[in-house]
Amino acid sequence: MTRLRLLVALTAFTGLVSPAFAQPQPEPMPIPPSVPEPQDRPFPGSLNVSVDATDTAHHIMSVHETVPVPKDAMEKGEMTLLYPMWIPGDHSPTGVIEQFGGLSVQSGGKKIAWKRDSVNVAAFHIPVSSATPTLDLHFQLLSPVTPAQGRVVMTPSIVNVEWDQVALYPAGYFTRDINVKPSVHVPHGWQIGSALRAGTYGDETHFNDVPFNTLVDSPIYAGRYFRKWQLNAPGQTPVSLDVVADDPDSLNATPAQIEAHRNLVHQAVAVFGSQHYDHYDFLLALTEELGGIGLEHHRSSENSAAPGYFTEWDKTFPERDLLAHEYTHSWNGKYRRPADMWAPNFNTPQRGSLLWVYEGQTQYWGNVLAARSGLVTKEQGFEALALMAATYDNQSGRLWRPLEDTTNDPVIAQRAPLSWRDWQRSEDYYVEGQLMWLDADTLIRKLSNGQHSLDDFAKLFFGTNDGSFITSTYRFEDVVTALNTVQPYDWAKFLHDRLDAVQPHAPLDGLLNGGYKLVYTAQPTSFIKAMQAARHTTDLTFSLGVAVNAHGTMGRVHWMGPAFKAGITSGETILAVNDMAFSPERLIHAVTDAQKDPKQTIRLIVKSGEHVQTITIPYHDGLRYPHLERIAGTPDRLSEIYTPRK
Repeated sequence: MTRLRLLVALTAFTGLVSPAFAQPQPEPMPIPPSVPEPQDRPFPGSLNVSVDATDTAHHIMSVHETVPVPKDAMEKGEMTLLYPMWIPGDHSPTGVIEQFGGLSVQSGGKKIAWKRDSVNVAAFHIPVSSATPTLDLHFQLLSPVTPAQGRVVMTPSIVNVEWDQVALYPAGYFTRDINVKPSVHVPHGWQIGSALRAGTYGDETHFNDVPFNTLVDSPIYAGRYFRKWQLNAPGQTPVSLDVVADDPDSLNATPAQIEAHRNLVHQAVAVFGSQHYDHYDFLLALTEELGGIGLEHHRSSENSAAPGYFTEWDKTFPERDLLAHEYTHSWNGKYRRPADMWAPNFNTPQRGSLLWVYEGQTQYWGNVLAARSGLVTKEQGFEALALMAATYDNQSGRLWRPLEDTTNDPVIAQRAPLSWRDWQRSEDYYVEGQLMWLDADTLIRKLSNGQHSLDDFAKLFFGTNDGSFITSTYRFEDVVTALNTVQPYDWAKFLHDRLDAVQPHAPLDGLLNGGYKLVYTAQPTSFIKAMQAARHTTDLTFSLGVAVNAHGTMGRVHWMGPAFKAGITSGETILAVNDMAFSPERLIHAVTDAQKDPKQTIRLIVKSGEHVQTITIPYHDGLRYPHLERIAGTPDRLSEIYTPRK
């Protein structure tokens, strides 16, 4: 023990203070201004939020907002306004506060100095009094110009207005108690798609008043090139497909393609037995310029797809379960919501413990409803399922991290790139949740001799209070009770075994009970081929353990796969394969040649920054791509699941 450490220890023991340590202590930092807690009380008056979204050249939205000052704020001498941070559907504090700028506050033409909270940087404290009955705010959303700066929401042909990015709201209130009068100004001649409604639409559209939480839940797609298709039959609850595009040719949908989207509405309502909206708008952007998105809302959804979504229908099927997924969220996530994910405003932290229901079962229905509606074929749905099953069965991180823990990932990683995705795990509750619910569905069908299924659970759990927009929350015990109502079983143990325990393999009993098994062959499925073509990659995940782009750069290296064990890391570039310049075809041939000759290895020249090295991979098992293979003599429950409902 050093003399200093001995002196400190003796001081602690005797209670005496040495003069050497009797220095004046610094004054504590003052406590920063507090942010009022939300209360369920009406906000007096209405906010006016006016967005000018015409400056597409600079990617800037300019906002003018007026905010009445409540009497209690005048008496207190301060009003706090919040920038939304916890955005529903993101499951984490992803508000784009870094893109908020130019804030100017006035009242009666006089400028007021504002102060940002030093702890809660999304809170702005504004001095008020009886002489400031209304605050006039001016600010901008400084939207990303390139994807490197964030998601692009303004292009020469499309604008995506997300109200959480262009509005402040008063602290101290539930957002459902704050009335808003919204308006938007778009470039001349553009058309608008949104769940918001207005008497007339035009360059400047004034929407009907809505609560602030409904406003945030009702984004806008505005576009130079726009088409709207009605998907409901006459007399039914209105549902429409509102499509914007980079160019007019992308809007050329065939009647059969639109009919598949109509079938999606029919199949979803058949499953859930209710509609928790008075109208619904699928918002779909066909673009290579606007940032990609798939985000749920109660009466709409924000979606994006490749420009060839309609015009190259035979190639775009891997992404056509997106609308089915987000539509399912109107029931699962927006109407029925985990209790720890409900919040009174957009700056209260949420908890994601039940995301395996919120997202996992939605992922399940997205895959199934896409097939039932004809957005994809049954075979394409099976191929997608095979790829997902193989991916998660080979997820290395499952050896140390249970599925339940991945529900924390929206906050831990916020979808940032990961060094070793399959070892770290990420938001696995989506697809592994899908596999778990397939397991539950086939087990219900097996135990009930085909009398019941997960369709019954969906109608019982999500179909309550037809027409109600009011969120209905639930807990783990409610899920178990509903499952037991459909089919008695020890569902609590069933779920805990798959959620809380570390398991070396994915839950694939759903495939076996469904009448299929996961196998690997040397031929990729049409689903894998289409995905590789869309992403310009060669995916050898289940053989070499790498995915490589057209230039030889490795985007993903599988933890403890053959390439990993040989010393290869993601981000490196293959320059040569077996002494020949790299091409995807040569890499594939090297894998197949090594399978034919056990003495032959795969030699790669790999570049990492300024470093070049030769890597030898002793791999001889050939190409491996996942497929589902029918188990002879067993009930084909999987085909039953994918069969359309009448």
